[in-house]
Amino acid sequence: MTDLLLPIGFAIFVWWFSTGIVLLLDGLPRTTFRWSHLLSTLLALGSFWGLAHTATLDTPAAVFCAFTCALLVWGWHELSFLTGWVTGPRRQAATPGARGWLRFVQAVQAILWHELAILASGLVIVAITWDAPNLVGLYTFLVLWVMRISAKLNVFLGVRNLSIELLPAHLSYMGSYFRRRTMNLLFPFAVVAATVVAVVVIEQALRFPAGSAGSSGGLLVATLLVLAILEHWLLVLPIEATALWRWAIRQQTRKAPAATAARTTTAATPTIEADEKLLHAR
Repeated sequence: MTDLLLPIGFAIFVWWFSTGIVLLLDGLPRTTFRWSHLLSTLLALGSFWGLAHTATLDTPAAVFCAFTCALLVWGWHELSFLTGWVTGPRRQAATPGARGWLRFVQAVQAILWHELAILASGLVIVAITWDAPNLVGLYTFLVLWVMRISAKLNVFLGVRNLSIELLPAHLSYMGSYFRRRTMNLLFPFAVVAATVVAVVVIEQALRFPAGSAGSSGGLLVATLLVLAILEHWLLVLPIEATALWRWAIRQQTRKAPAATAARTTTAATPTIEADEKLLHAR
């Protein structure tokens, strides 16, 4: 039983702690960002080396290392985005009254460099793990990428909890691309699809001997996917979505941007019909 619980507990802790660290660093004074970026960049570069090294090793220790390395690379992208270092060519709120395709294009422009940077990292990870026995790092990065794209689309189309308080002052304009709504048409399909994949991965992981590389790697990836599904549910459930990371959020720096983002969100909110047409068009 311990062999099964270890990867599950490890994935939960690393997900929770790494998210909190990113939020904590983002909440520090902007004069500290250069040091945060330096440290994060060094960790990311080291993590690429770690992914390349562990890709050839089919051992429990190697899959734990690959999982951690993938999260460190992802953490670099999250920190670079939240600090405003890598976002997109558009650094202003959505055009007042913008809806449908125009609003979608402007939202993409606001995060374009960030998404392209993630794509580049993903391609590097594919290259260094190509035809290797240990693909846990690649699968971990793919889960983070796909589920984050899903979360961004859901926030764009409309959810109950926007977590605007997580936006720092220099990114308050991002709130204009959010939509507050009970639920949208994409949400149930995204959650059901992710849940099916999670069940399949868990089933495959349990076919390996407990504590083996196959079992540990599968449970690490499956747990991360389940956590991403949980994050999706937190978008629509009537509970505080940021309570898990209250220790990392500097509330005194969040109030102003949250209020600004809330105003711009209201100003740029399209009709429900426009969002549904956009979703069907995609």
